[in-house]
Amino acid sequence: MFQYDAIDAAMVADRNAEFRDQVSRRLSGELTEDQFKPLRLMNGLYLQLHSYMLRVAIPYGALSSAKMRALAHVARRWDRGYGHFTTRQNIQFHWIKLSDTPDVLDYLATAELHAIQTSGNCIRNTTSDPFAGAAAEEVDDPRVWSEVIRQWSTFHPEFTYLPRKFKIAVTASPRDRTAARAHDIGLVLRRNREGRLGFEVIVGGGMGRTPYIGATIREHLPAEHLLSYLTAILRVYNRFGRRDNLYKARIKILVASLGAAEFARLADEAWEAMDRPRADLPDVELARIRASFGLVDFRTLPPRSERFEAAKGDKAFARFARNNIVPHKVPGYGIVQVSLKGIGEVPGDCTADQMEALADLAERYGHGEIRVTHEQNLVLPHVALDDAPAVHAGLAAVGLATPNINLVSDMIACPGLDYCALANARAIPIAQAISETFADPDRAEQVGELKIKISGCINACGHHHVGHIGILGVDKKGEEYYQLTLGGSGAEDAAIGHVLGPALSADRVADAIDKLVDVYLAIRQPQERFLDTYRRTGVGPFKAAVYQDAHQA
Repeated sequence: MFQYDAIDAAMVADRNAEFRDQVSRRLSGELTEDQFKPLRLMNGLYLQLHSYMLRVAIPYGALSSAKMRALAHVARRWDRGYGHFTTRQNIQFHWIKLSDTPDVLDYLATAELHAIQTSGNCIRNTTSDPFAGAAAEEVDDPRVWSEVIRQWSTFHPEFTYLPRKFKIAVTASPRDRTAARAHDIGLVLRRNREGRLGFEVIVGGGMGRTPYIGATIREHLPAEHLLSYLTAILRVYNRFGRRDNLYKARIKILVASLGAAEFARLADEAWEAMDRPRADLPDVELARIRASFGLVDFRTLPPRSERFEAAKGDKAFARFARNNIVPHKVPGYGIVQVSLKGIGEVPGDCTADQMEALADLAERYGHGEIRVTHEQNLVLPHVALDDAPAVHAGLAAVGLATPNINLVSDMIACPGLDYCALANARAIPIAQAISETFADPDRAEQVGELKIKISGCINACGHHHVGHIGILGVDKKGEEYYQLTLGGSGAEDAAIGHVLGPALSADRVADAIDKLVDVYLAIRQPQERFLDTYRRTGVGPFKAAVYQDAHQA
């Protein structure tokens, strides 16, 4: 895992000192809220419905046990005992006092954590595959390139005031666990026929009121030219992106208006105009960064663990193993996925006690590493199969052994109107009601993979556009209603969902999902996921089940 050097530490300390002075001036009344707003946003501090919210960066979702314990301490000392993991692989603390914020940031700095560029019109936290370094199918470690981007983009003077916020995702596996095609830039590491490492460059994806799946503008960019080509893309965006209209300022609007081919031409033109070296990053620097991610000391183990197999005699562990543990690239190891979607609980929330327990388990059994997923779960990426029963027992002791990864109750949900000043409707109670509807684990496994994503407003922080079932909260004359979409995907088969029909009142949503699932179970063919069945049959049978009364159709 990458560690701060003296430059990183000094940079964060200087920023924290600057912000401490700004907070003091706000508290004294020297700064108005309007004057303070752009300053606090540059430090990840939002003003929400009831309090300030601090968003802490977790670069490419990678945490050490020490960092997780630091987050637990913040939750317990300065918040209300929990944090909320987000679709940007960050964590949010929703009950931070403004006067405490400088102390929180100073404390986080001692654990090499900060809130820089978690807000504002800049390059945000670069996200990556939570299985990085553990997945057998990856062609390279995407964390290496995510760290390269982090160092290049932090405080980059040319890209500090972009037309709008900017998000980059990096993946290196055929299975996309990053939603790369739903980002401003998605980077997919591949090797060409000659074995040369490079990136498929995808530009112009994004959610919000006008959702788009990104377009590929480079099939294979040689890896050594990554930073200069990213610079070219951002220069085109800085030059042509809309600054007169907040709703048309994202790069997705620019790519859509120009067309992908024309945008690619402009990016290539800007790239060719640069005085580029042979490689964007000196070999010694790339080697230094790469070395920081290659230090896991794996034991030589038999591929089959008798202890693991014997533990499957316990029904609870067997279910957990089926749904939450996937193969590792090293024989005898597994990737353990930790659901933050307990039945009836708030998706993405994790208590201080749970964070500390995870830190302990990672330290004892997982080489001290924890990952955050963009689906608001956690991962212990390197667990010996012999140790998996003990890890399961430790997770169960703190309520984190729900065996539902990728199943119907493993939902993405934004904080919604319970916290967010931008929201039109609540998302959390809808997620809780759906999870309780599908609390029977046998039925959940019968349904299989089903991605439900819930947003409390059109800003789409819950990624509802790319849910197999998407749920969008809308306001109808002061009442909360929910619009359903079907057929979306944030994976390698990325697609935007289609509206099912008129919005439903809150008390009808869970029942509607139940009906959709019943239709799927009745008409699916062997091996079909919900998404496959929908794509084969179209909306007809699903719409008929939800809108049985003719006057509602």
